[in-house]
This record gives sequence, structure tokens and C-alpha cells, in this order.
Amino acid sequence: MNKKRFGNHQRHCFLLIAALLININCRNLYRPIRSAAVASSGINVVLDRNFADPTVIKAGNKYYAYATQSRENGKMVNIQVASSSDHQHWQYEGDALPQKPKWASNTQSFWAPDVFFDTKLNKFVLFFSADPNELTGKCLGVAYADNPLGPFTDKGGPLLCGSGFRDIDPKGFIDPKTGRHYLYWGSDFQPLKVQEMTDNWSGFKPGNIGKAVVYPGKDKTYSHLIEGSWVDYDKGTYYLYYSGDNCCGINANYAVMVARANNPLGPFERLGEANHSLNSVILEKDSVYLAPGHNSIFQDEKGKKWIAYHAIERSYPEKGRVMCINRIEYKNGWPVVLKQ
Repeated sequence: MNKKRFGNHQRHCFLLIAALLININCRNLYRPIRSAAVASSGINVVLDRNFADPTVIKAGNKYYAYATQSRENGKMVNIQVASSSDHQHWQYEGDALPQKPKWASNTQSFWAPDVFFDTKLNKFVLFFSADPNELTGKCLGVAYADNPLGPFTDKGGPLLCGSGFRDIDPKGFIDPKTGRHYLYWGSDFQPLKVQEMTDNWSGFKPGNIGKAVVYPGKDKTYSHLIEGSWVDYDKGTYYLYYSGDNCCGINANYAVMVARANNPLGPFERLGEANHSLNSVILEKDSVYLAPGHNSIFQDEKGKKWIAYHAIERSYPEKGRVMCINRIEYKNGWPVVLKQ
């Protein structure tokens, strides 16, 4: 055999093996390389895959993101989870809820996760939406885990069920002033609601009922249907973020709106009500991305706040709703999304 030819063959094989190893080691660690057109958008994509309704939290020295179900390598992932050391480069971790709850074992519809760590329980708590086995409406569920990656274990039954899809998109919140536990939720052209919960999050506190806090149809745009509640507390004020009208599909038309109150139970004043514009939007579509919405708010190690949300790339809608993150600041009493 020609020695020169043999040497070239060895070198080509070595380069091929090295490339394969790099691909194997880096396939799940992702920060998208953006085209010039995409980079011109103020919407900052950090996980360029179907990762809808993202909740981002910080636990220890890492960040964790949770999202609505999606298919991965031909298998359905019930509640997606990813991790990051800098909230910009993410590693896909798989399924945080690998075992379906018994009450939703025959269906496949898990979405809008809300996850946080409860210091008194010493547990990570997961709220989610699901289709039950025997009812026609949607339900809210709650599950617990010792690890932010899961596996989360359902409490054994649904938290709340109702007709249509009004009982979806939960957000658990501990009032920093009183320590009381609240759940915000709602959709289906109905008002967003809040209700006090027990200290272990397993049910609603006896003697109180759900209270409407924000109503649909009050603004000029994106207000026909509202959902995706998220509450952030900043300097004595409670900010209720929500999204509307249509999250997805060929007619996706979604945006993030906000209202504020001095009490977790309200009354909440919408941005469009306060400035008399009938426009409460703080984040909406641009020339590159459609339907940004269903956000969460988190704080980094430097005390800076960020908004995580999903959006649809206009030129590649079949990719799904990708995860995006932008800085957010409170200015003159209202949140402002900073475009990067």
C-alpha cells in the first residue's frame, strides 16, 4: 500500500472521529448563531427549538427552564427542562415529569409549567395544565421534586378542573409581605383569577374563593382572550404579566401585557388604563418574530431582572415557539423590555 495514501487515510479518519466527538459532546449545549436578519430583531432567542411557555428559575449556581410538552427523538416529553450556567447557553435535559399523573395517564397534553423552590417544604413545586382522563374540560395539577431536573411526582389528583379551557396557565406566588400562598390562573375569554392556597400547595385554603383580577376585552389590541399569568414583586408593587390573544397556529397574534397593584389580590390597574391609551402591551411582534408571549420573570446573580418568553420565527414557523430572553427594568412604575 502507498504509505502517503495510507497516511492521508489515517488523517481523514482522525478528523472525522474528532468531528463526531465534538458533535456528541456539544449537541445539547446551544446558543443560536443568528443570521443578519434574525440578529436585527430585538427579540433575543436563546433556545432555537420548540420550547413554549417557558418558566426560568435560578437554583444554586445554575438556571433551569421548563416548557410545554414537545417531541424529542420521536418520543413525547411531558414537561421539557433545560439548564444553563449563564441563562444564554442552554443544555436540553429532557423530561421533568416523565411519569404521567394517574388522572391524566390516557391523555397527552401537558403545558404551561410554573416551577419554583419552596424553602419551607424544601421542595421544588411544579404547577401545570393537563387534559384529564374522564372530563371534557382542562385541569390544573401540582407536583413536587427534590431536584430541579425532577422527576416531579404529582400529588395524586388534579388541583382544579372546569369546563372549556378556563382553568389553565397556573402561577404560584408567595407574598413576600405576608408569606401567604396564592395561585393565579385563567383563560377561555374569562377573567384572570387569584385564590389563596394552603401552605403545602396541595389545595385552596378553606373559606376563600377565586377573585377576578384582570378582565379580557379592556384594551384595543391583544385583549380578546387573556392568559399566561405571571406575578413579580418589585419595591412594594405587584406586577401581573399576562398574554393575549392567540398563542399559536397560522393566525398567531400574541403579546405580553401588564397590570399592577399594591396588594396581591388587587385591585390591579392595567398599563393602558393608567396612561389612558387602552394599550397595555410591553412586548409584541416585530419584522422577524411573531406572537411573543407567555412569559416568566427571573433575577440573575447580579440582581438584574430578565423576561423569558416564546416567539415564532416568521420565516420558519414549523420550528415552533422558541425560547427568548431579554433584560427588563422598572421605569416610572412600569416594566420596560430592553431590546438587545
